[in-house]
Amino acid sequence: MEPSVESLKNLDLSLLAQRLGKLCGEHGVEVTTAESCTGGGIAEAITSVAGSSAYFASGYVTYANAAKTRMLGVEDATLNAHGAVSEAVVRAMVAGACRQSGADIGVAVSGVAGPEGGSDDKPVGTVWLAWGSERDMRAECLHFPGDRQAVREQAVRQAMARLVETLDTRGETA
Repeated sequence: MEPSVESLKNLDLSLLAQRLGKLCGEHGVEVTTAESCTGGGIAEAITSVAGSSAYFASGYVTYANAAKTRMLGVEDATLNAHGAVSEAVVRAMVAGACRQSGADIGVAVSGVAGPEGGSDDKPVGTVWLAWGSERDMRAECLHFPGDRQAVREQAVRQAMARLVETLDTRGETA
């Protein structure tokens, strides 16, 4: 289900970041990020909370494909077969970020923020998001409206919401 523009605008990043920190502490988990189109925006949101170093040690901004390969171990074959904006790539980014950082959970995002770069298959506003651990990962393709900044902001909010949701669910099943 696609989130509505209004629902994402109403997600307060500060509150999401605080909730994420509380949940990481409760579950004793460390989180990492692997970002492309958001350019570090998710890591910035997480580290806006004082004390976030207790659950966030590192994140990766891998804007170029070569960086995705070098820093996260995303296979060239995966990038060539699916393109950077794909489920296969964001899943590989999460796995690589968790492996490299030692974090328990991660989130990855890759998309076409615009204003150029879109195609018929992946128009501007297309964002792939993956989150979870190497053992339990989810992914979704989203289509955000608006200009470059709006697409990036919505992607950051959705990524934060998915991390919080994942840890909230852990508490329900624990």
